[in-house]
Amino acid sequence: MSLELETAARPERLRRVALDPLSRVEGHGKVSILLDDDDRVRQVRLHIVEFRGFEKFIQGRPYWEVPVMVQRLCGICPVSHHLAASKAMDIIIGARQLTETAEKLRRLMHYGQILQSHALHFFHLASPDLLFGFDSDLSRRNIVGVAASHPETARMGILLRKFGQEVIRATAGKRVHGTGSIPGGVNKSLSAAERDGLLVDSARMVDWSRAAVQIIKQLHRQNPALYDSFANFRANSLSLVAADGSLDLYHGHLRARDADGKLIVDRADYQDYGGLISEAVKPWTYMKFPYLASLGEEQGWYRVGPLARVQNCDRISTPLAEAERQEFLSYAGENGRSGPLHATLAYHWARMIEMLFAAETISILLADEALQGDQLTAGGRRVAEGVGVVEAPRGTLIHHYRVDDNDLVAMANLIVSTTHNNQAMNCAVREVARTYLDGRRLSEGLLNHIEVAIRAFDPCLSCATHALGRMPLEVLLYDAEGEEVSRLCRAAEGSEQP
Repeated sequence: MSLELETAARPERLRRVALDPLSRVEGHGKVSILLDDDDRVRQVRLHIVEFRGFEKFIQGRPYWEVPVMVQRLCGICPVSHHLAASKAMDIIIGARQLTETAEKLRRLMHYGQILQSHALHFFHLASPDLLFGFDSDLSRRNIVGVAASHPETARMGILLRKFGQEVIRATAGKRVHGTGSIPGGVNKSLSAAERDGLLVDSARMVDWSRAAVQIIKQLHRQNPALYDSFANFRANSLSLVAADGSLDLYHGHLRARDADGKLIVDRADYQDYGGLISEAVKPWTYMKFPYLASLGEEQGWYRVGPLARVQNCDRISTPLAEAERQEFLSYAGENGRSGPLHATLAYHWARMIEMLFAAETISILLADEALQGDQLTAGGRRVAEGVGVVEAPRGTLIHHYRVDDNDLVAMANLIVSTTHNNQAMNCAVREVARTYLDGRRLSEGLLNHIEVAIRAFDPCLSCATHALGRMPLEVLLYDAEGEEVSRLCRAAEGSEQP
């Protein structure tokens, strides 16, 4: 009998432990663990406990407002939503080919977002676990502790993120929730003064990104028993790749590989993503479960993000990042391993390779005179429907809109990076629970192992809280003394239960 079936059959015999809220992640979520009398793990689930209905309240708004509106999904990755929505609206207004200036300014904005987000996650959120240990002193395991013990590392992380934010400010108008990208192009070019100001520090950002790669490589080689085995499970992968198969985080075709690295799908037009990806709903979370439709719900789930991308592409176009990718792939093949690297902590290594790629790309783009061009917008034949896809810092981000004859949004569907990783994150926490918690008396340090697995995906739970159909709802009424008076539950299919 599976753990899920055993739990469902005899829930009254189990006790529940909850990690609520999850720390050092964007948004609100929790993990529930069900244990038997012998402390054996019977069920582990990642729950998204907030609901934000962007897909609904976007409806009825003029389509040109959407690229600005959807940024409010998140304060960490607003640029990703800004650009994905803009790309969808490009299709709707018939701007299938942007001007050179608009294309390169959007790319600069996007790679600034990649740089700042990867720096924020690695140095601020993940490094306390990696530098001090998963069960180290809680009072030390934070960015303040990193600054005290590793001041140069902390300083490097802060200034890398600051530089990425300055790139965003120069291209989008503001560091957070900018307005630079519009349907059909952009609303401003980059001034010579803005370019020169960014060029002053761009070479240093490349050097610091190289140093960040060295930090995570050293951690892997110092403790391969941990880094190679922690939450290690096989999974399919999905990402965009450029027309020539290289890593491209702004545009390209969809490519999927199986757990052995063999191609499942290649050169798929993301305008037709609906025939490639289906979504399932579970009654215990507000986050959907995407899967490759051709493989079915049980076998078709996949992971996205840095670990998928650096192994899914054929090469990286910038030399320093490509050299690091080759070393990453070589490490994956050491000790008789074959096929892709599946260890969850390898996300951090892949993420730092991408940060280096972003820093190199920004330096190249800043030297391009097209950024000062005055041809900012394009247009064409209007259509009713469009899909925009970018590789957000956390993975593949899909925005799909339908617009009516009055220029109002009639339908919106968003599949965000964290949603793509939903099943993979649940697998990760189950693997960690069974390896480190099963049969042991729980402690804060052991429970932090669960959070370490989730943090490796760099989830944005705020972005991922979208529902398909009616979701379950539980309402509890308490009296003034805090005692439960009554409870009402609505199941996923909408029936009410006392």
